[in-house]
Amino acid sequence: MAAQVSLALPHAPSFRDRFRDLVALAKPRITLFVLMTAGGGMYLGRRAEGVPLNAMTATLALLGIALVVSGANALNMVIERDIDKNMARTKNRPLPSGRMHVRTALVFGVATTVISVPVLLLGTNILTTFLAVLANLLYVLAYTPLKQRSHHSLLVGAVPGAIPPLLGWAATTNRLDAAGFTLFAILFLWQVPHFLAIALFRRNDYARAGLFVMPNVRSISQVKHSIASYTLALVLVSLLLVPLGVTGGIYLIGASAFGCAFLGAALLGFGVSDKDVKWPRSLFLASLLYLVALVGTLVADVALS
Repeated sequence: MAAQVSLALPHAPSFRDRFRDLVALAKPRITLFVLMTAGGGMYLGRRAEGVPLNAMTATLALLGIALVVSGANALNMVIERDIDKNMARTKNRPLPSGRMHVRTALVFGVATTVISVPVLLLGTNILTTFLAVLANLLYVLAYTPLKQRSHHSLLVGAVPGAIPPLLGWAATTNRLDAAGFTLFAILFLWQVPHFLAIALFRRNDYARAGLFVMPNVRSISQVKHSIASYTLALVLVSLLLVPLGVTGGIYLIGASAFGCAFLGAALLGFGVSDKDVKWPRSLFLASLLYLVALVGTLVADVALS
């Protein structure tokens, strides 16, 4: 019997599929996290100024921030499309899977970045717009290519990652001061143990992709010391919001308790084998719980004061 030849055309992606891939370019979970931290900065900035937060300012600020972050994430995917093919958690993204043309992603990334500038200028101020564009450029032009050359890219990438609360603060206060920089420092320091925990249990995945992470170029003992050091610094810096007058007693108690718990989770690593993967996974979860608890305590303190 002769083999039957199928004349059916390949399934064309629906509008819904295309839209979903465009949303994926923006890395919605990361963008949502950025909006939450930027919103927190705006809320605290409003309290520092002692004036109600203008609804139009808040809307345009968050929209502009969402656009500039989405643009940075899309351009990051364009640059790393070949690398993403080699990582289990990224190989199904629109570009490495072949579902989207590179030009489409490039246009999306550039367009959202460009559109964010007038939106931010209209809704906020020059300072906030400058910081947002700076974060975008650092992420795309510095952090992304450096990941293939040095594990120090983590610290470079932590800068744009920590700018969102500073964006929110600057959007409502139109200034940079000690309180704003403390918010920046908290998120900067938090990212180091958070990402090193991920790098520990995914180091083989990063190695296959040719990305430099500390667990693959330094001893695991050195990684554990870095985690402990940055976590301790994080806990201490987080308490600076009290003498700066941003928060009060509720935050002091909560930040101290949650900070000690997170530091304890980091120190547990010295008692486990270097091949253990349960500890870094639990530390990753602890980092998320710590940040949620810290922000929750911060909001509660400000709301009740």
